[in-house]
Amino acid sequence: MTQPLTLAYEDFKTILLDRRSIRKYTERPVSVQDIREIIDCARYAPSDTNSQTWEFIAVMNREKIKEIEALTWEALHTRAAEAEQRGLSKEARLLTKSFGPYATAFSDAPVLIVCLATPYNSKFRERIFDPVNLVDDAVWAEEGIKSSCLAAQNLMLAAHARGLATCPMTGPVLLAQDGLRQYLNIRPECQINMVIALGYPAERPARSAPQGYR
Repeated sequence: MTQPLTLAYEDFKTILLDRRSIRKYTERPVSVQDIREIIDCARYAPSDTNSQTWEFIAVMNREKIKEIEALTWEALHTRAAEAEQRGLSKEARLLTKSFGPYATAFSDAPVLIVCLATPYNSKFRERIFDPVNLVDDAVWAEEGIKSSCLAAQNLMLAAHARGLATCPMTGPVLLAQDGLRQYLNIRPECQINMVIALGYPAERPARSAPQGYR
């Protein structure tokens, strides 16, 4: 039994170390089957009391992805103009010239996956936590985000193992959450956690140097 387990670990470590955040994609479309497969892997992530506080919206229409990019840029320019009015001209320029392209690097991907965190509910919260006022509601919102992040990592590793590339981004969430929520008709009780660009890679960044142990 030792040999197969060792091989499984080495295979997994290769997937883990070779995954990159990719911002340039080929025109090759991603199949619905591939998207279903990686989302199926995502849902096997651990979650607080098995609450499974996640949902995924797969946007495969390139025009809709471009519209989400436009929403993000519009919000970014609004923020830059506000900063300019407060005398922060340098910061406003950096926001548009440096952060803007970085925050909208999903625009050429054939798929954009919007990761949601759903409300944390469990028998423990219903029967114990809420009656004793264990924590504020904001803490439960964080619980949903934590579990959603675990599922997103599963998704990205599964995508890489399947020959696809991803890039997690929070730019549209930081800048245009309200517009994104309205455009995709996202229920108000769901938090928008991040967006993940998905496609076949058109670049191969070098492996980053690991951080040292502490």
